[in-house]
Order: sequence, then C-alpha cells, then structure tokens
Amino acid sequence: MSNLINALAHYLLFLLLFALLGSEHILLNRPLPPARARRLVFIDIAYGSSASLLLFSAAAWLFWSGNGLDYYLHNGLFHAKVGLFLLVGVLSTLPTFVFLNWRNALQAGQVPDVSPRQRQWLTLCLRLELLLLLIIPLLAMLMARGYGAIGQ
Repeated sequence: MSNLINALAHYLLFLLLFALLGSEHILLNRPLPPARARRLVFIDIAYGSSASLLLFSAAAWLFWSGNGLDYYLHNGLFHAKVGLFLLVGVLSTLPTFVFLNWRNALQAGQVPDVSPRQRQWLTLCLRLELLLLLIIPLLAMLMARGYGAIGQ
C-alpha cells in the first residue's frame, strides 16, 4: 500500500511540476501588471517546492519501494532521468533569480522592468525546461519495460 501511495504522490507531483512550469510560461508571455508578476513569483516558489517534494518522493521510491537500489543504479535510463531532472533544476535558476529580483519593485507597487531580450531568454529557459521534463516520463516508460540495464 505504501508503494501505491508513493507512486501516486510521485506522479501527481510530476504533473503539478509540469503544470506550474506551463503556468509560468503562459503568464510570462502576457503583459505583466504587478498582480500578475506577483502571481508569477508565487508560482515559481510553488514550482521549486514541488520539485523538492518530487525529489523526496523519488528518493523514497529509490530506497524503500520499487525494484531496489541496485536495479536503479545499474540502469542507464535512470541516470539519464536524474541528469535531465538536474539539468531542469539548473535551467530553472535563471527564471527564479529574475523573479526574485522583482520583489522590491512589486513591494513598491511598480511593474517589474523586463526587457524584450530578458523576456526572450526567460521564455527560452521555460520552454527548454518543459521539453526536458517531457522526456523524463518517456525514459520511465522504457525503464518499466526493462530497457537501460547496464552490464546485462
């Protein structure tokens, strides 16, 4: 039963992560009055929190559920999944720092200053994150079908 709960939590957190990232992308590509910018900052904080919870549920699955630690450590697709997740985390630092830098302007009731070039870079980062996140379930499906084993 705990395996079921952990798997469900893991899948729901992944969906939440993707939904929050998609929301950031949609909000960023519209005019940014202070209320929308504050919502964007809040969504980014929720995104980081859900990524942390997802990582925790993955660790729980790795150590206490699933096929055992040895199976995952000897699977190249697992390493690719972890690598993609870490790459998404690194990519997400740029939007996070930009959004957090908006706090002073937002507290003063001002619209954050976003240049077209900065908006372009942020959009590119968010789209890359979304793309990389789409690959992770594909790798998980391949792992579930027995692909990726190293040395067998």
